[in-house]
Parts: sequence; structure tokens; C-alpha cells
Amino acid sequence: MNKPIYTEKTQCQDCYKCVRECPVKAIRVVDGSAQVMPEACILCGRCTEVCPVGAKKIRDDLKLAMDLLKEKQEVYVSLAPTFRTEFNGMNEARLIGAIRSLGIAGVSETALGAQVVSSACAQMLHEGQNPLLISSACPSVVHLIEQYYPNLVQYITPVSSPLQAHSQMLRELYGESIGIIFVGPCIAKKNESTDSFDVALTFADLRRWFNMKSINWDTVSEDHNFIPESAAEGGLYPIDGGMIEGIRYYGAPADTLFMSFSGVSEIMEAFDELEAKGFKHPVFIETLACVGGCVNGPGVSKRGSIAQKRYKVQTLTPPAPSQREERSLGITKSFLEREIRKGEHSKKEIAAALLRIGKKRVEEELNCGGCGYDTCKEFACALIEDKAEPAMCVSYLRKLAQNKAAALIKAMPSGVVIVDENMKIIESNDRFIKIIGGDAGIISEADPDLEGAYLERLIDFHDLFSDALREGTEVKIQDIRRNGRIIRLTLFSIQKHLVLGGILQDITEPVIQREQIIEKANEVMRKNLTTVQQIAFLLGENAADSEVLLSSIVHSFANKDSVK
Repeated sequence: MNKPIYTEKTQCQDCYKCVRECPVKAIRVVDGSAQVMPEACILCGRCTEVCPVGAKKIRDDLKLAMDLLKEKQEVYVSLAPTFRTEFNGMNEARLIGAIRSLGIAGVSETALGAQVVSSACAQMLHEGQNPLLISSACPSVVHLIEQYYPNLVQYITPVSSPLQAHSQMLRELYGESIGIIFVGPCIAKKNESTDSFDVALTFADLRRWFNMKSINWDTVSEDHNFIPESAAEGGLYPIDGGMIEGIRYYGAPADTLFMSFSGVSEIMEAFDELEAKGFKHPVFIETLACVGGCVNGPGVSKRGSIAQKRYKVQTLTPPAPSQREERSLGITKSFLEREIRKGEHSKKEIAAALLRIGKKRVEEELNCGGCGYDTCKEFACALIEDKAEPAMCVSYLRKLAQNKAAALIKAMPSGVVIVDENMKIIESNDRFIKIIGGDAGIISEADPDLEGAYLERLIDFHDLFSDALREGTEVKIQDIRRNGRIIRLTLFSIQKHLVLGGILQDITEPVIQREQIIEKANEVMRKNLTTVQQIAFLLGENAADSEVLLSSIVHSFANKDSVK
């Protein structure tokens, strides 16, 4: 089975945007395809949001949910509180009715589990066993701490997530054998323990399910309610500070310092400088991997509008009752260190890796970020760890292309010159210098490529170049008589009106003449063979004789070239 996030290899377009955007660089590039490293991924879903071609996929669990209805006598839905912004304007009774029409026995709010978690956290703050508590409500943040900040694992609140607590509550109320489907904005929920629930769907999955069943919203009954009851302050969990509000409701110590961070980058900045030993007051840190909270999760249909979503959550969430019957659930949970160890590489290894992408000096380390890594040294480390490929470096590819083009130009037997719109030479080869002679030979002693020299000062037919630049000529061939020789000039546009290339051939030279004879002979032979195929029954053996004769001419001239 695919991991919660995977890459559709045939769609990946080598843009490396996912590498740039992944906060923990859990991407390995293999044969140009950016693959998610499941052991390093924290399932924040950022790569699925930024991939321009949709190559990063979220595992489709809708079939599992539909199969669960066949396997279980009763299936319940745990609906994330973000439904208030996802299904904006829809009567919640109608939404419950639509979900139940899919074959669901009942719909309950995940926020009920959040309220149980808030109560447990408030109790822990009173007990004061840890000077610092970091919320365990967001599974992406839990992955982040376990894998990249193992020193902070001891400070994670040792309680289940709201979904796990809610699932436990539903099983106690309706039986251990029931099926439970979570519906919400979170991808990381797909990786939470299925001991508590069975399947996790996104809101997009639920909408697809509605479409597959052709739900007629006009006929959906509104005679439905959340079971066993509606949630209150637990509905604030999907926004910044929502969990803190819940803990305060349950009477946290007055001297508790509350902090909230959302977005993996901001959380990592906070964790990088976190040192619990110096705290004089109990500190509780609420963390949500998605910027702005779960209302902006990867599974919502519309990203952004965080202020508007906060407003809707805060105004639509029922207020907490003055008194509430406390539920006693055993939601204690422990967390493990699963540190992703970063490789330690010597300066020699890094220098060798940098050399692979043509960076010999410090000033050549552009740190442009085009490869997806912030610095060239980070990219070099990724090369050593086989997480990256040299082709990811834009400057390396450009140099490689330039070197190949330059080598090809220099190796050509014909004269080659490239000029810009001001008729200044960009590049040329030795053969060009030999053909035009004169001042070109003197200038080439200082600059073998004649780079920067004005073409009009070197040749007397420069007007052909300037005319081709002005006209935007695609390809133009013209023979020029010069000093008793015939020079065949082929002009071609490299960048219309801006860059022009020219190829010069001295067709009076014997080698050129022989090449032309060979080409003509081959052309005659091709035409003759075509005719032979059409009227083979008339020519008979004459066709074979013609082919042998023409072939002998070609080989004769070709052999002279090789001997010379």
C-alpha cells in the first residue's frame, strides 16, 4: 500500500519545488523524479500543496471507507471541527443527514475528544511534573519532535490526540466492534494508529463520496443531530490558540504561560532555541503544523482566508457550558525518539561533492536555492547522501551546456562566428579566424575566441550579418567571392534580432569539393534507387550495376580523404 503521501513518477517535472518547500527536506531525487522519503516525512502535506503538476499525491482511502460499511454492522463518522469553514453556510443538520445517507450510523464531533484532551492537559499543569508541555494534538508536530527534536520528546503531553480520544469515547458508548471513519483536513491522521479508528478521509474525499452517491441536497433530511451531543469549546481546536482556550476553561494554573505556534518553519525556529531548564513558570506550547491551524490544512478545498475562517470558527462554535459532566477516559500515551540522524561529512567529502557540480572556489557557491537547498554545501551533503543529483544544480547545467556548445563549435571543420545585435562577436573558432585572415589573426593572439571584437572591422561582408539581424532571418545561404576563393556563408538566427550565427565554408578547397561530390553522388544514388523500386521489373540487372557504380564513386573519394 502507498504511504499517505507519494509521487506519481510519470507526472514529476524536475522542478524541485517540493524540495525547496519541504521544511525537513524529506525528498530524495532519483532519475530526475522527486520521491518522498517516508521515514523522514512528517506528513505536513506541504509538497502536495506546492507541486505545480499535482505529482505529489495523497493516498486515496475512500474505497477502504466504503468497504468498511460492508464489513461492520455499524460505522460512525468522527467529523473534524473544521467542517464549519469547509461547508460554509450549510446547515449542520443537513450535512449530518447527507453523511448518514451514505450508510453511516451516526456522526459525532471530533471536538468532543478535544475537550477530554484539554481537561487532561489542565490536570497535568496542576500536577507540575514538567516545567514545559508541548501539545500532542497535531500528529505532524509529534512526528517532527520524535524524528528531528528527540530531546523534546520528554515534554510532549502524554495523552492521545483528540481523534484517538474521541474514537475511544465512541467505542465505549456504541461498542468495541463499530467502525470509525475520520473526516477532516489532515493528511497526518492517515498515519495515526488504527487501533483507535479505522479510516481517515479528507474533506475532498467526502465530497467525492457525495458525488459518487449523487446526493440530492434538496431532499436531504435536516432531522439529525450530532451524537452523543454537540461539542463546545473543543470546536476551537483548529485555530491558533483554540486548544489554549479549552485548557483555560478547565482551570489551568494562573501562572501558566501559554504560547502558540503554527506552521512548521515557525515551530522549528521555536524548537531550535527552546530550553526548558530555565523556566520559572509552567509553560504550555500549542503547536499546529499548518499555518493558521487546521482550518488551512492540506485536505481543505480552499486554502487561505485565515482571518475569515477564524471568525467563522469562533462565532459558530457553541460556548462552553458553565458546568459539564466530566468523562473519565484512559487516554495516556507515550512517545518515542525516532531521530533522523543527519550525516556528518568531512570538508574533503563536501569539496569533492561540490567539484561534481563544477564549483571549485567559494565564490562559485551561488547559494541560489534553485536545487531546493538553501546553500550549495547543503546540496553537496544531499549529493553525498544520494538524496540529490548533479542535474538539480541550475548553474552546473548551464555551464555544462555552454561547455558542450563551445567544444562543438571549436571542433567544427567550418568557420563559426556568433554575434550580438551590436555586431560584437560572442564566440568564434579557429577555422573562422583562418578563413577571414587579416586582423583577426592578430586579435586572436590576445583572445582566441575574438570575444568582444566588432565584426565590421574584421570582414568586408559584415552588411550581410547586419541585414540578417535586422530582418530576423531564420536561415540564409549565400556564396561570396573573396581573394580568389568562394566562401559559402550560412546565416541562422539564434535569438531573433538579437543573436545571429554564421557558418563559413571555403568551397574552393579540395576537401569541400570532394564532400560535395560525395553528397551529390549519394543524392543521385538515393533518387536512382527510388526509381529502381518503382520500375524494378524494367531495369533488372541495370539497377544493381548503377548502384555499384555510384557506390564506387563515393568510396573512391571517401578513401582519398582518409588517406590524406
